[in-house]
Amino acid sequence: MSIRFTAKARRGMVALAVAAGLAVGVAGCGGSGGGDGKKPDTSASASRASGSGPSAQEGQSNQPIAELHGSDGLLLQITSAQRDSGGFVTVNGTLKNDGAKQLLIPSALSGSETEITKHGPSLGGATLVDSKGKKRYYVLRDTDGGPLTTTGFDTLKAGASLAVFMQFPSPPADVSDVTLQLPTLSSATIKISG
Repeated sequence: MSIRFTAKARRGMVALAVAAGLAVGVAGCGGSGGGDGKKPDTSASASRASGSGPSAQEGQSNQPIAELHGSDGLLLQITSAQRDSGGFVTVNGTLKNDGAKQLLIPSALSGSETEITKHGPSLGGATLVDSKGKKRYYVLRDTDGGPLTTTGFDTLKAGASLAVFMQFPSPPADVSDVTLQLPTLSSATIKISG
């Protein structure tokens, strides 16, 4: 047998093994795993509001756990702060105009970071402060640099409210009390659940 024939045979067997491995891999990834028809759960609600209204937020109670007051009747009521297994904390609440006239939302709520402010009005200036660990946690960002908060709002009519959310990296598991801070609003201590 010649060396050339042996080398060709070896390459052919390697190509056959690679093709068989790819076929098995594609077959293993292509099915729904048991025909139950369920879609996979997503671990984070990282979508930003883009012209549509905010989605219903699960786990919110009717009673706020904290209130942050601003000028001209601006009020942020925090309804939940939930630690998720993915390593982040989602803070949900309602931004309200308790004033008598239409209110322009302060642009300072977006923060001062260029990467965040280029995505429009948001709550990107929010921080969680862990005084025990002496750390400050900033709003998470998506892959485009946009803040993982409610975005795209600029005014609130008198008496109107808007459901909002903010996502932060999670403080250590033994930390449950943190201070929520937003520019132009008072700060408040909130308790993280979960």
